[in-house]
Amino acid sequence: MTTTSAESGRSRSRAAGEGGSRRRGRGSSGPASERREHLVRLAAELFAEKGFQATTVRNIADEAGILSGSLYHHFDSKESIVDEILAGFFNEIMAAYQRVVDESAGPRETVAGLVRVAFGSLEPHRAAITVMQNDWNYLKGMSRFAYLTRSEEEVEKIWVDALASGQQRGLFRDDLDPQLTYRMIRDTIWVAVRWFRPGGRLDAEGLAEHYLKVMFDGINVHPAATPES
Repeated sequence: MTTTSAESGRSRSRAAGEGGSRRRGRGSSGPASERREHLVRLAAELFAEKGFQATTVRNIADEAGILSGSLYHHFDSKESIVDEILAGFFNEIMAAYQRVVDESAGPRETVAGLVRVAFGSLEPHRAAITVMQNDWNYLKGMSRFAYLTRSEEEVEKIWVDALASGQQRGLFRDDLDPQLTYRMIRDTIWVAVRWFRPGGRLDAEGLAEHYLKVMFDGINVHPAATPES
């Protein structure tokens, strides 16, 4: 797969934090790269809980058990941290979506696979999805986050192409707009990040399968056809 615009964003964010020395934090020690990853995880949880705009550098430093100034050995700003979180999310989900497209036997299998990937991202990328829902308009106004719009367009094209292909093959209704259908699917999946909790009655895989039943079969009862007399 070719390098995406999200990868460029991740490279920028990484470059901003390279060169940090070894630091010790709350229950954590190791090379600068390990410390950096630890800080990203802590910040991600805060962004998901408090929101990106409401989270301060001091909040992140306090959570890590370090002084605010020490955080700048790894990142030049909290924008650099969320940049790394969002770029990593888009890189992973685009690669997973592309594997689905490459390996699927047809449009229905492709759409089902895309749904499973999306639900599967709710737990590992909870912070990124939450930030996109809450702070998308704020972030996309900054030039460093221009790749967000381009990455979302790439994601949308994968979905729309799969839906349109299904229509062309007579598998999906031809009176539905593929772009609008994708956006409705996307929004109903991503909003689940607000209430989905790992360890509940359904895991992400079970949630995806339930969603596919509703999406493909609807909620109406379909009586079995009676044999002709």
